[in-house]
Amino acid sequence: MAEARPLVSVFSADGDAAAAVSETPLPAVFTAPIRPDLVRFVHTNMNKNSRQPYAVNTVAGHQTSAESWGTGRAVSRIPRVAGGGTQRSGQGAFGNMCRGGRMFAPTRVWRKWNRKINVNQRRYAVASALAASALPALVMARGHQINQVPEMPLVLGGEFQGTKKTSKVMAMLNKVGAVEDVDKVKKSKQLRTGKGKMRNRRYTMRRGPLIIYDAADGIQFGARNIPGVDLVQVERLNLLQLAPGGHMGRFCIWTEAAFKKLDAVFGNGTEAAKLKKGYVLPHSQMTNADVDRIINSDEVQSVLRDPKRCTTVKRKKVNPLRNKKVMETLNPYVGTMRKLEQEAQAERQANRSKKVDKARKEASKAFYEKANKEGSIIF
Repeated sequence: MAEARPLVSVFSADGDAAAAVSETPLPAVFTAPIRPDLVRFVHTNMNKNSRQPYAVNTVAGHQTSAESWGTGRAVSRIPRVAGGGTQRSGQGAFGNMCRGGRMFAPTRVWRKWNRKINVNQRRYAVASALAASALPALVMARGHQINQVPEMPLVLGGEFQGTKKTSKVMAMLNKVGAVEDVDKVKKSKQLRTGKGKMRNRRYTMRRGPLIIYDAADGIQFGARNIPGVDLVQVERLNLLQLAPGGHMGRFCIWTEAAFKKLDAVFGNGTEAAKLKKGYVLPHSQMTNADVDRIINSDEVQSVLRDPKRCTTVKRKKVNPLRNKKVMETLNPYVGTMRKLEQEAQAERQANRSKKVDKARKEASKAFYEKANKEGSIIF
């Protein structure tokens, strides 16, 4: 949000030096939220509406008799120029990869050139650009030379709106310190790079001040020939002039009548505008954007509940098949089962030992009896 001041000085450059002759209330449009994202979006789409359709010739790249040789000749199936006796015969044609062929996806004149933009978005973007023009930091960041300007926004009264002579307008701009920005524009003029030099846009130049007037009493003639200076009527404010290139912070010079008419054009922030049916200026959801300061303030902290302490302890997951204590908590009978299993295992082992001993004794006795029947054995 731009800095809201109750009054703005109105300067007069009719005398030898600029002097503040009166004060006027700051219009509500200068307190609108500054939205660089919205300004950039609207500017991008608005800038597309002045394009001239262009396209390549519909028959370009197809002005030759060419047919494919088909398969079986160990060459690609691209169409090839017919005939013989010349280098051109047998060369590929038509394709975008071929010499003399058409481009890929030839451009058409029925492309969607224009863009529709919501009316509310356009008005919001203009209001944001106007609010940004009242902040010296944003104006200087855009490159304007305003070190000698007494106040932003700069409002000129007196005979400024009715001045028809360019020399008088330059003298007035010099008195309010705005001629430095005009000199910057003059020094920036240079040849354009590229083919634009051949297309009636031979030179490039920076943007200078934007003079906003109410009635065409002569200023439209006096300032139209100054390099970099643009003029616009207050009811026809254009985002392409308020934020060239999508960058907010244009150096605006207001006439007193135009400055006082802003409330009628955009409204006073609470009521609908007289010149825009049903339009109410946007406002920020928060009057103070410093969220940390709000949260840490005594007013907020005094009504907050104490923070809840976490009393639950996260237990480590243990495998009950490997941990006996965890298994006993899950199945109290597992100890008895384990004891019975051990007793049964000991009993099976004892019975097996008895069977083995008995079998060995019977086998030894049988061998002894068999040896007695055979008699003595001599080796």
